[in-house]
Amino acid sequence: MSKHPMGILEAAERPMEPSRSTHPAPEPPSRTGKPVIVGRSVALQAICALAERVAEGDAKVLITGESGVGKDLIAQLIHSRSRRSNQPFVAVNCAGVTETLLESQLFGHVKGAFTDAFRDKVGMLQQAQNGTIFLDEVADMSLRMQAMFLRFLENGEIQPVGSDMMKTQVNVRVIAATNKDLASAVAAGNFREDLMYRLDVVHIRVPPLRERAEDVRALVEYHLSRAQRRINLTEEALHALETYRWPGNVRELQNVVERLIWTSVDDIVGIENLPPRLLPGRSDTILPLRERRRQRADDLFKALTDGSFSFWEHVHPLFLDRDLTRQDLRELVRRGLASTRGNYQAVVRLFGMPDTDYKRFLNFLGTHGCVVDFREFRTPATHDGAVEKDQVLPEASPPRGGRASHPP
Repeated sequence: MSKHPMGILEAAERPMEPSRSTHPAPEPPSRTGKPVIVGRSVALQAICALAERVAEGDAKVLITGESGVGKDLIAQLIHSRSRRSNQPFVAVNCAGVTETLLESQLFGHVKGAFTDAFRDKVGMLQQAQNGTIFLDEVADMSLRMQAMFLRFLENGEIQPVGSDMMKTQVNVRVIAATNKDLASAVAAGNFREDLMYRLDVVHIRVPPLRERAEDVRALVEYHLSRAQRRINLTEEALHALETYRWPGNVRELQNVVERLIWTSVDDIVGIENLPPRLLPGRSDTILPLRERRRQRADDLFKALTDGSFSFWEHVHPLFLDRDLTRQDLRELVRRGLASTRGNYQAVVRLFGMPDTDYKRFLNFLGTHGCVVDFREFRTPATHDGAVEKDQVLPEASPPRGGRASHPP
């Protein structure tokens, strides 16, 4: 198994090679080699191992995960390890394509079938004969296209748009991918339940980069090793990259490394050279307000629990400088209480404070109206009915009028 992070594919660079442009009419189907998948995490290695086991058969595979995690690479890995590896691998992006165009792309069309149909065209399903068809963003198919594709899955027959001729039998392996929850789409009436079950024979979930931080360093090293200009990141900068949430996943990381390579003045890149959004506790990502607050709280919580931040040295100044809102602080406290099952004393230790700061911490939260009720995080009472002694002290309650004097 390759020991590299998710998201780097040698074949992805082929369109940039000058020698490729000398071919006047390359075949649409591609025959891919094994993709370069970079990563050291246990999760990534387990995914690759599962993909290689699945490759031995012809079972349909549904790959799910956020945009930019490398779902297409897993599909190519399955194809490259299968007995169909010498046959075409054809990828179809179902998102952003009109229903008519997608139908023509998949099933082909005959001359005169519609405006601009000046000649017969072989569809991608037929181009993938004996190989693999990869349906990316399958959840974006219209209901009509879903019905048509379900019919194809049942009998393997295709009929070009506008054709009255006999249908053609096609033998392809189907791999689908989506960044959406198909079960929720089914519940909302946007996706056919029968098609979901036909596609979801083997389910592979590719976790986001923030759930496999071990892969970040390997990804950075891989990109740096391939760059025309050599730079080195300090340990502090690498740690900041490892603790960042990476909402754009591997694609975002690749862009950040490329930016550092060409914009850094010195060959040694420190944390001060990183984009501001990558710094712990900062987030310039364009997200809904609630999601931004959750993300900031997650970033701070991770920095506090892994020891790179302490509450009084980092979070407290951010709050006083108005870089953190009350709601941000409440979200952070909620994560602490959820982790300690409602124990404020344990939260104090979790956030890098000595036990003697317990009352100081509660007074600070109470003064600024940021106390969170610990009871909703408590586990059921013990069998002897004892109540834990850690309760919010009276002085920790928000002062009257405090909420009105500070915006949340």
